[in-house]
This record gives sequence, structure tokens and C-alpha cells, in this order.
Amino acid sequence: MDPTQPPGGGGTTDPDARFLLANERTLLAWLRTALTLQAGGVGVLQFVTGLEARGVIGVTLLVLGAAAGMVGYRRYRQADRALRRGELPRAGVAPELVALAVVALAVVLACAYLVAELNGP
Repeated sequence: MDPTQPPGGGGTTDPDARFLLANERTLLAWLRTALTLQAGGVGVLQFVTGLEARGVIGVTLLVLGAAAGMVGYRRYRQADRALRRGELPRAGVAPELVALAVVALAVVLACAYLVAELNGP
């Protein structure tokens, strides 16, 4: 099905609203992810004690959240322009990069926790 044609065909050059709304929902998902990462960063900075790397981990979460928000917005704009031209958006690597960064950070957090537990209070 051509994303620029409404169901049943109509010959219009306007993109199907369903695709535009799906693009907006995707942007909102990126923003939820960004806010969650930033809230985690603030939580680490405010509430984690006894962990030497808390500053690095907290700031990393804040920066990762900001990056996720910017990437999501950029992806939204690119997809919007492509849909309005009657094209499919380019595939991006941002989801893989954010997922990789979150997994790497989880490993760092787990290691930091284990080190703190082994060293005791």
C-alpha cells in the first residue's frame, strides 16, 4: 500500500494521516525514553550514596537522555519530510545505539553495585 494514498485510493498527494500520527507516536516514545533516562540520572545523583562513580553514572544518564530526545526529534523531522514527499523514511541506527548504550550502562551499574557490596559500608 502506498503511504501517500488514503484507503480506497483517491489520488491525493497528501500523506495518509495514519502515517503522520504514527510518526508523532514514535516521537513521543523517544521523548518518554529520554525523560526516563534523565529521571534515572537525577535519581542516581540525588539518592545514591557510597558509590564513587555516581557522578559519572548520573551525568551519563542525563546526557544519554538528552541525546535520545534530540535523536528522536531529528528522526521525527526526517520521517515527516519523507512521508510528505511520498517516500518511506530512511532506516536509522539510533535505536540500536541507544539500546547498546543502555545495556552498557546497565553492566557498569551492576559492576559498580557489586564492587560497593564487596567493599562493604
